[in-house]
Amino acid sequence: MLRSGLARLARRGYRSVDLLDAVETLSAGSPLPPKSLVITIDDGYESAYREAFPALQEHGMTATVFVTTGHRAGRDPFERLPPIEGQPMVSWRELGEMVGAGFAVGAHTLTHPDLTRLGESEAEAEIVGAKAILEDRLGVSVQSFAYPRGKYDQQAREIAARHYNCACSDRLGVVTRASDKYALERVEMYYFSRRPIFDLLATPLLPAYLRFRAVPRNTRRAWARLR
Repeated sequence: MLRSGLARLARRGYRSVDLLDAVETLSAGSPLPPKSLVITIDDGYESAYREAFPALQEHGMTATVFVTTGHRAGRDPFERLPPIEGQPMVSWRELGEMVGAGFAVGAHTLTHPDLTRLGESEAEAEIVGAKAILEDRLGVSVQSFAYPRGKYDQQAREIAARHYNCACSDRLGVVTRASDKYALERVEMYYFSRRPIFDLLATPLLPAYLRFRAVPRNTRRAWARLR
């Protein structure tokens, strides 16, 4: 689905834009070029390198990969990031190859916790620690962040705002000039797994579809918080 979906978007003239460039453009009150999209990949699973990386390269597209680093990083380039829920992760060599090809790397905490359940010092250590490790290990400036599972509260947002230029949430929607750049909306591809629905990405119906899908999603989450 990934390769065929990217191919359809490319044939229709869609091109990827760097996340930080898009945020800077919108923050300045300027419009993005027509048919622009920003692609983000969370966690740093091995499949980001094995599947997404070559598929995006095939169509001249790039992405920002948000990485959970663990508490430390050795100097072995073949060392893989600590697994999340038993899933294999990318290696530092693979991440470096993606950066060399024009992909961006963002921070995604040290251990992928629910930031809304942490005290301020713990949350800051998670949010800032990943940035320090990535910058040291990859030799790049890391200026974007994604909340694990998209969950954040005011405390997490304030910490992210002190250390990054933007942060991505799990709010379902399209980013506009009115968006909070420390709680950026995203279009989660889980809702586009079938081809007829995927094709809505390239139509004016996309915002309406996202609003429709957000209703039961938000209801479930509100109910879970009350339990």
